Amino acid sequence: MANFGGHAIPGVFFLLFGFWTTIKTILHHYWRTHQQKGKPLMPPAFKKMEYFEGGFAVFASFSGIMVEQFVVDGPHAHLYDTANSSWVKPMNWQHSTMYMFYGIYGIAQLACTASSLVPIGVNKLTLSLAFFVEGFLFYFHVHGRTLLDAHCHSLLLVSVFSAAAGSMLEVFIRNNIIVKLFNACMFILHGSWFFQIGFILYPLSGPKWDETLHSNAMFVTMCFCWHLAVAMFLVTSTCCMVWFIMRRFSGRRRDIEIGMRSTSTKNGSQKALLEESDEE
Repeated sequence: MANFGGHAIPGVFFLLFGFWTTIKTILHHYWRTHQQKGKPLMPPAFKKMEYFEGGFAVFASFSGIMVEQFVVDGPHAHLYDTANSSWVKPMNWQHSTMYMFYGIYGIAQLACTASSLVPIGVNKLTLSLAFFVEGFLFYFHVHGRTLLDAHCHSLLLVSVFSAAAGSMLEVFIRNNIIVKLFNACMFILHGSWFFQIGFILYPLSGPKWDETLHSNAMFVTMCFCWHLAVAMFLVTSTCCMVWFIMRRFSGRRRDIEIGMRSTSTKNGSQKALLEESDEE
C-alpha cells in the first residue's frame, strides 16, 4: 500500500522478529553453556518456541496478503484488467508476493520442527530466499520514483540483502551466536527503516518532505546509520537483560535445590540416629 500503514505493518513484523530472534538466541546460548552433563537433549520449551515462530510467520504473512489484496483500494485478487489493458495495482501484488515467501519460511520452520525427515537448515534457506526475493522486488520497485523515494528504498536493500546473506550463513554455520545476533540486528534495522520510510514519504503531521532536494537524501543516508547504531544498541541491551535474568533465575533455582538437598540430608541423618537409638 502506498501509505504509512503499508510500511508500518511489515515494520512491526520485522521489529518483533528481530527482538524474538535476539531473545531466543541468548536463551539457546545460555542453555548450551550451562547444560548439565548427561542432559544433551534440548528442553521442550525450545521446541515450542520454534513452533510459535513458524506459526507466527504464517499468520503474519497471511494477514499481510489479505491487507494488500482486500484493502479498500486494493486489487481484490484481480491481476489484469482486460477492459483497460493494464495490470491492477502491481505495487500491492509485489507486496503480496513478498509476504508469500515469508509464509513459505513459516511453513518450512514448522516442518523442520515437526519432522526429522526434513533436512537441517531448510528453514534458514527459505528465510534467506524470502529476504532475497524481497530485495529483488524492491530493486525494481522504485523505477520512475523521486530522488528521495528511490534513495529510501535503496537503503532498505542494505538491510534486506545483509539479512539474506546472514540467513544463508546459518545454513552452513549453525549455533554461531555472532551470526545469529547479526541477523537479529538486521531484522530490527529492517523494521525500523520501514517505519522511517513511512514517516518520510507519508508524514502523519507537519510539512511534506521535498523529495527532489539532494540535502534531504544526504540526511536520510546519515539517518540510516543512526538506525543501525540504535539496532546494535537494542540487540546488545536485550542480550544483557535476558542473560542477567537467566543468571538470577538459575542462581535462585540452584539455591533452592541445594537447600532441598541439605534438608533431605539432615532428615536422613536424624532418621538414622533415631533408628540407632531404637536398636540400643
